[in-house]
Amino acid sequence: MFTPSSLSVALLMMITSSVCWGSWANTYKGVKGYRFELFYWDYAVGIFLVSVALALTMGSTGHDASSFLNNVHAAGTSNIVNALIGGALFNLANLLLVAAIDMAGLAVAFPISIGIALVVGVVLSYALQPRGNPVFLAIGVACAFLAVLFDGKAYGSLAASGRSISRKSLITCVVSGVLMGLWAPFMTHAMTRGTNTLGPYSAAVFLTLGALLSCFIWNIYFMKHPLVGEPVNFSGFFSGPVSGHLLGLFGGCIWGLGTVFNLVAASFTGVAISYAIGQSAPMVAALWGVFAWKEFANSGPRAKAYLALMFVFYGFAIFLVAQANG
Repeated sequence: MFTPSSLSVALLMMITSSVCWGSWANTYKGVKGYRFELFYWDYAVGIFLVSVALALTMGSTGHDASSFLNNVHAAGTSNIVNALIGGALFNLANLLLVAAIDMAGLAVAFPISIGIALVVGVVLSYALQPRGNPVFLAIGVACAFLAVLFDGKAYGSLAASGRSISRKSLITCVVSGVLMGLWAPFMTHAMTRGTNTLGPYSAAVFLTLGALLSCFIWNIYFMKHPLVGEPVNFSGFFSGPVSGHLLGLFGGCIWGLGTVFNLVAASFTGVAISYAIGQSAPMVAALWGVFAWKEFANSGPRAKAYLALMFVFYGFAIFLVAQANG
């Protein structure tokens, strides 16, 4: 299987994962009149399909024990279960994130939710796999947390310009972030514990399979009890626009590509570092929200100052976490 042979290759894969994780939500923003609970079925299929495709190509070069099918055959049951649980947790967190984007916008929901996820995920992953300089890693995580606070302040400043703010959306972001931070430790366990561990491609397949299967629990619940709007049923999925289905699949493929690259890079750097750099995605998402979707247009100087500070501290976070690899 393909794995990075140098830090520069691993770093390029981690940055790619960050761009993918921070950009996939644009596919939902581009859909008009199509509920996210319906869009999400296509998205979940997309993340699974791309992980399988990459596992059967990049993950199957050579025919040694590390290749995808051989690794799946030899993997321990507990590691497979951990990856499936990680996928289910990610899926619930991501559904809440998309709901928060509906309520608060891309530039707000992503930095708050994923910033919290970065702190939770890095700390727990490092506890399971202590690789990297803990001082640089800790300071980097602290900078990311400050970036989250500044983004929250930017959101609060919208009230001064007459824009409505919602406590419900902020609570949704926080809960999403905590849950989003929990899937990385499960993946760390699946990829590092015991003798029959999952390789990065196998781990990605079981992670995305867990996400897809858990849609029959989480997504059906939110279809009946939505956080935004009225309940929806499956008839809306089958009568939905072709563009909505295609964008859902495309969004899933974007996120899936970023996830596979992040897990593959983790085989070189460790999960904590790879996850931390990948979770600089909120900076990418905020750029989309500010410049492409104009979510902070006419917001006033205070909100823009807080946004600028958010970008600065996320930049420091990325730099310090990269230095933690030593």
